[in-house]
Amino acid sequence: MLHHVLLVAVAAPLLAVAWRGRGRPGLALPFSVSTAVLWLWHVPASYDLALSNVAVHWLMQLTLLGSAVWFWRGLFATQDAPVDRLVFVVAGFAQMGMLGAILTFAPAPLYAAHAVAPFLWGLTPLQDQQLGGLIMWVPAGVPYAAAAIVVARRSWSHLSSGPA
Repeated sequence: MLHHVLLVAVAAPLLAVAWRGRGRPGLALPFSVSTAVLWLWHVPASYDLALSNVAVHWLMQLTLLGSAVWFWRGLFATQDAPVDRLVFVVAGFAQMGMLGAILTFAPAPLYAAHAVAPFLWGLTPLQDQQLGGLIMWVPAGVPYAAAAIVVARRSWSHLSSGPA
């Protein structure tokens, strides 16, 4: 899960800043696609398939990163109202947090692929899943909070530098 958080909430916004978009791409479609991609890859059957097949694993990584870059790029490039952009930042964090909460509070391990490996770290499969859920739920919020601050700060600077 840490790997997915690093892809979606750290690498993707950095790539989006480096590869700035222009114009008015809108946020609803990139948000919807990136959310669907994240959630679909965390369905137990697709997650286990990705961890058992190298090609599917790379497909998972590329679609997670690509859809997240699209979302973050739209967030930083759009000329939508600051409130609209802030709503999408909060929604982005909320959907990741909800997925993390589901993983954290699931009564049993969801992923067969993690049935043995956590024991090497002194964790049960359920504890490993709960830790992954907590990482998606709590630390993953930091990049979203930073993005909200950037959006708000840019908007405030734009308003305060305008005609008096």
